Amino acid sequence: MKKDYFKGKTIVITGASSGIGKELALQLSKTDSRLVLAARNLEKLKEVRKNCELNDSDILIIKTDVSKKEDCKNLISKTIEKFGKIDILVNNAGITMWAKFDEIKDISIFEKIINVNYLGSVYCTYYALPYLKKTKGQIIGISSLTGKNGVPTRTAYAASKHAMAGFFDSLRIELSDEGVDITMIFPGFVKTDIRKNALGNEGKTLGKSHIDEKGVMSVEKCAEIIIKGIKKRKREIIMTTRGKIGIFLKPFFPKLIDKIAKKSIDTGKT
Repeated sequence: MKKDYFKGKTIVITGASSGIGKELALQLSKTDSRLVLAARNLEKLKEVRKNCELNDSDILIIKTDVSKKEDCKNLISKTIEKFGKIDILVNNAGITMWAKFDEIKDISIFEKIINVNYLGSVYCTYYALPYLKKTKGQIIGISSLTGKNGVPTRTAYAASKHAMAGFFDSLRIELSDEGVDITMIFPGFVKTDIRKNALGNEGKTLGKSHIDEKGVMSVEKCAEIIIKGIKKRKREIIMTTRGKIGIFLKPFFPKLIDKIAKKSIDTGKT
């Protein structure tokens, strides 16, 4: 990895206490960047900071619930107080679900997921944007293939990721003359704890994954692909070959793609 691109850059990562966000922090800490790590769990953030290959003075950790506007505002304010600028904002914080719509007993699942996955990205971007314009920086949205094509058991999750994609597509056009680039990331299944922390039909954490995790993309590989995409300031990244083929075929064979989407949940392959 060439370190020069990230040298001196201030990078804000939400959802940095675990999964993709944590791995991005660990890999980016090998560059000459300055990191701001945000998540709800402060103790886990401290562990991530301890494992990063940067001095503590180059890493700021901030307890943040992205579903709360004031927390997002505080995250950006504290970043500017510490480092004076923002070059890259990684909207990674997310929550998922595993329940068919007609089996949901607590409809507030939709509010929780929309608030974190979609509005959390909106809030952080809103408060960071004036500073990103100054640095001609980058906004990264960690979405999902579910943000391209819905899948069963993920109605709220798919809605939030579609909303996220639509928001950033529109914002990209608005910022086309401002020098701020937006990169959307669409992973398939990645080996993280997000499925163990998924909400079930009663709105409670399931505590286990419902797919066969064998053969699922490693979080290390996922983070590597994202970092390469950031360096190239790509428009979007579709992580898997199956995902790319599915997106290409969907306008021509929508029923076939629906069947593949159902099978992906049944088999855990994307």
